Amino acid sequence: MAISSYNALQVNGSLQSRLISHSFNHLKTSLSSTVKPFFKELQQLLPMKVDVSKTMKNTSGKMLDAVVDSLFQFVDIPSLPSQKNFLPVEEIGELVEVTCTLGEIPADFAEGVFIRNGSNPLFGGLKSAVSIFGESHNIWVEGEGMLHALYFKKDDDCGSWIISYKNRYVESETFKIETQRNKPGFLPALAGAAPAIIAAFLLNSLRFGAVIKHMSNTNVFEHSGRIYSIAENYLPQEVDILTLETICDWDVNGTWDRPFTSHPKKAPNGELVVMGTDAWKPYYVLGVISADGKKVHKVDLKFKRCVFSHDIGVTQNYNVILDHPLTLDVKRLTMGGQIMQYEKEEYARIGVMPRYGDAESVKWFEVQTNCTLHFLNCFEDANQVIVRGCRALTSVVSDPDGSLNPYEWFSKGFIFAGDHDSAEVGYLFTHLYEWRLNMLSGKVEERNLTGSEYSMDFPFINEQFTGLKHKYGYTQVIDSGASSICMAKFGSLAKLYLEESNSTKSVEGRGEHLIKVEYHKFENNNFCSGSAFVPRNGGIEEDDGWIITFVHNEETDVTQVHIIDAQDFEGEAIAKLTLPQRVPYGFHSTFLSMPACQS
Repeated sequence: MAISSYNALQVNGSLQSRLISHSFNHLKTSLSSTVKPFFKELQQLLPMKVDVSKTMKNTSGKMLDAVVDSLFQFVDIPSLPSQKNFLPVEEIGELVEVTCTLGEIPADFAEGVFIRNGSNPLFGGLKSAVSIFGESHNIWVEGEGMLHALYFKKDDDCGSWIISYKNRYVESETFKIETQRNKPGFLPALAGAAPAIIAAFLLNSLRFGAVIKHMSNTNVFEHSGRIYSIAENYLPQEVDILTLETICDWDVNGTWDRPFTSHPKKAPNGELVVMGTDAWKPYYVLGVISADGKKVHKVDLKFKRCVFSHDIGVTQNYNVILDHPLTLDVKRLTMGGQIMQYEKEEYARIGVMPRYGDAESVKWFEVQTNCTLHFLNCFEDANQVIVRGCRALTSVVSDPDGSLNPYEWFSKGFIFAGDHDSAEVGYLFTHLYEWRLNMLSGKVEERNLTGSEYSMDFPFINEQFTGLKHKYGYTQVIDSGASSICMAKFGSLAKLYLEESNSTKSVEGRGEHLIKVEYHKFENNNFCSGSAFVPRNGGIEEDDGWIITFVHNEETDVTQVHIIDAQDFEGEAIAKLTLPQRVPYGFHSTFLSMPACQS
């Protein structure tokens, strides 16, 4: 197991305290006080005195490297055979032509680029760092971002499809630092023993100017004709869609100086609604970026805690804000707890804010405690704001107290159980859920829209309906059996008929009327990632188009891209394209139609 193999290296009791104190004294001559407001707060909260004095300002990078080399050992986090396709791949180089191995691409399919982001850790995989402070380790969402792009272009002469594939790392500043060093440099700083995480915070900041790496591994989005890669711990990186070259960080002409959500939402009028959360005040700042990408309306929402809020919603007139108890807390860390933790006894609420409002204009609705990482969509319906998302009882990002290694955490969380309210197993089961927020009365109606047969997440829609009332949605469906011995794997897709009831199922005793759902199931040991909807050129109906997704066959170790007719959802894929190398499981994708992706 990932953590148990280091138990022999942990130091206990008073001996641990003496060693930690001694090691921090050793670090005194190697640390500078010139980094981030974190250190003032940390000095006040640390149970031991850490003198980041004036003499530290002149410490050289080489001395700091020597401190890390002498005190810390990087160790590969072991992986199971079932996790092979979570492991990184190399860059393939130039574009490689791809042929359709089954079926054919429709003549009216959109020309454009299907591009997905995902974790592709440098140096062979995720790492642990072991020292006298204890052990800290990367969590499964970490790792450098790699873009995987499939290009669809029609031959002007004969009308046949020319398809090509390319992948490339997102070359953030921290990526450049580690590749130039040609070895791991950043100490893991999100999970593990609190003293080890504190040491990682200090040393990473002093050596590299950042607490953790700028991962840029979660999503890809377009705004004002430009394409960006993003993870929420830093700014977006603009990329050249044709070469996948990283161009620069995007700070909205110097007006955005904090982290940036992985799920910005384009409002119906073309404005981009974003937010950024941070471990230091202001905890949550919302921004509305103009359609031309040059101006931003920025508001501190005056949160009382730092929440790991992964998504934001929009309607025609409002911004929709998630405040749930997955929190980042420096004080908790200095008292020996986890920096990130889901606090199941704490409150959850949803805020509705006029597009250009301020903190006082937000109307808050208290809801049942939950962890919702992804919205499906939000829209207005008379006096109500309807919010739909994938809701679980706890967070899939990390276990509550750091006591379980990741495999054990996923194993228990994904065990299929009839009662998904159990705190012992099945706690990662995710329903599609609906909150109806009455803007006049302040009341909330909430309910499950899908039952306990399948857990689902990574929702998406026809993006032409973002912020508007719609009939259909789509999700990836978790294979509970495969996931319970590994990490989340998605063995099928779901089409959600949001305005049609499931005539055969309801939840007895709970008054829940479930919606109709269709499933597109892949073959055994085939799992998808990065699914998106591609609208048909000239299509009239909302579901007139296709689902496109990466599908990996774990028996053959071959990755394909499948194209599925959204109006014949349970039928066979109409086209399958075999890629020249495997594509690891990843996160979110988008399809960029021409000419948008040329500009």
